[in-house]
Parts: sequence; structure tokens; C-alpha cells
Amino acid sequence: MVKPDGLNPPMEEVRAKYDARDKYIRESWVRTMEARLVGEELSKCRKGEGVNAYQNCKYLADLYMELLKDASLKGYKQVEVPKK
Repeated sequence: MVKPDGLNPPMEEVRAKYDARDKYIRESWVRTMEARLVGEELSKCRKGEGVNAYQNCKYLADLYMELLKDASLKGYKQVEVPKK
């Protein structure tokens, strides 16, 4: 058994870190799939409504735009790109 020190953190910390990472990735996928479903419904609405789609599908378009703001998938590693 390895004792925790500066190089080897306790197993509870490692498990908590992995659990938090999995939870973050799972929630990210849920937000992305929710945006995808709303986008599909918006597409169906536009095809069904025809010329009146801008008026009758506005609520879906607004919801879709709100969901797209934070629906991008990000892994647990985020690379910082230097600004020039």
C-alpha cells in the first residue's frame, strides 16, 4: 500500500476528481443532446409551417439559440490558446 504524500494523493481525492469529471462530461452531453432535439423540432416546425414558420416557430428558435450558448462539448482537458 502506498502512503499519500506530495506525489501520491489519497485514493479518495482521486476518486472524487474522477467522479466530478464524469459528472461534468455527462451534463455537457445532456445539454448538447437537448439542443440537438430542439433543433430537430425546429426543423420539423419550419417544414410543416411553410411561409408562417417565422411567426409560429419563434418560441423554438429562441429556445434553440439559448441552448446553443452552452451546448458545446468540452472534455475534461481544456487547452488555453494564447491571444495575439
